[in-house]
Amino acid sequence: MKASHTPAAVSAVFDDRTLIAHGGLVPVMRLAERCGLAGLVTDKVKLTGAPNGAGAAADAKVTSIVAGMVAGADSIDDLDVLRHGAMPALFAGIRAPSTLGTFLRSFTHGHALQLRAVHRRFLTSLATHTPLLPGCGDKAFIDVDSTHKRVYGRTKQGAEYRRFKGVRTLHPLLATICTPASRPVIATVRMRRSKAADSRGAPKFVSEALATAVEAGCTGTRILRADSQFYNAGVIAACRRAGARFSVTCGMNPSVKRAVLSIPEGAWQQISYPTAVPDPETGELIFDAEVAEIPAYTAFTGRKKSERVTARLIVRRVRDLARCATISEQGELFPVWRYHPFFTDNPAPMLQAEREHRHHAVVEQVIADSKAGALAHLPSGHFHANAAWLTLWAMVYNLLRATGALTSVFHTKATTATLRAHLVQIPARIARSARRITLHLPNNWPWQHAWTHLFDTVHAPPEPA
Repeated sequence: MKASHTPAAVSAVFDDRTLIAHGGLVPVMRLAERCGLAGLVTDKVKLTGAPNGAGAAADAKVTSIVAGMVAGADSIDDLDVLRHGAMPALFAGIRAPSTLGTFLRSFTHGHALQLRAVHRRFLTSLATHTPLLPGCGDKAFIDVDSTHKRVYGRTKQGAEYRRFKGVRTLHPLLATICTPASRPVIATVRMRRSKAADSRGAPKFVSEALATAVEAGCTGTRILRADSQFYNAGVIAACRRAGARFSVTCGMNPSVKRAVLSIPEGAWQQISYPTAVPDPETGELIFDAEVAEIPAYTAFTGRKKSERVTARLIVRRVRDLARCATISEQGELFPVWRYHPFFTDNPAPMLQAEREHRHHAVVEQVIADSKAGALAHLPSGHFHANAAWLTLWAMVYNLLRATGALTSVFHTKATTATLRAHLVQIPARIARSARRITLHLPNNWPWQHAWTHLFDTVHAPPEPA
């Protein structure tokens, strides 16, 4: 491929008032409108006492930020992408980045909680209007995890040095919902200072995530999955109060170690991974492992009897390749293993329960997706503004997942970046005729039929209740 004209024969002028750069915003924001996003903001977010009228028209400001994030904005200045060409002819109430920045900085902890309530109800509405979580009436998985997001600037509230030498971070916590047939959506999020422990406030966070799953239609078996940072009596108790099951990595503490070493050699069953798993220390690929279980293991024996829990302890062991590499040429006298136990009351057969627990790693895809999108930056120096930004990103993530679910089988499981490239970032020219607006899109767009199906679906009359 090469340019078809000489440099002197080509010129560029930014003067067309009938063009927009993101034609896909029309069906995406129509879906948000049908799911009642603006009305939820009006009902729930009350920025009373905000300076200089920052709390006025909160619905227009929230939808402007959501639209900017859908288009790819990862900072407050990037929200200016909405103010170009023919955008005012298609969308009313677009706000300037300076106005949106003032709006975010007016948030307090209470306002952030109000916005999280909007997020949860918006997810429920998306799940009602779109096939967002197929099969959620039978089985759903709620995954809880945390991440650290690097930030810059000495004035970032809550940013501290913790795990990474010379790196200042903030500490988002998130819970996702998925089914065996769907990609995860975000149930709830929480912004925390860098040095906050993962387990701090975990029972309340888990209760909120489980309740949100029920509101989103997950009325069947719900299984909470988490890593060892969330292995505590409070989290297990929250699951049981909510009528959910749990599958939590417990690590090799002394009690678990004694239980694991008591497993007879004949109890281990061989499994093979469908795809190789890299060894975390050597990088070599692992294709096989062995699994065994203790059917009745009592956890938290140091607590009072009412807080002790008896359930299954399932252990996966793999060859410790790092230690095997140090053995002399005479060969090893006995195999060296690395153990990965988890505590669960999942009633599935042992190998299925182990496979479902390993699938907890799907939450890492959501974290990677966030850092490649709107969470590439936490743009404000104000902690609660960043907390609001995190919640708005979660709403955008779920909105794009619902958009993909309405579009095609391929887009149901596509990443956010792919959805944005295929369905949102499409240039369009508007034409007016007989009080109607027509979008003229590029000829031979590769995903034309998927986009047209999405457009027709969200603009069709709503089905009767």
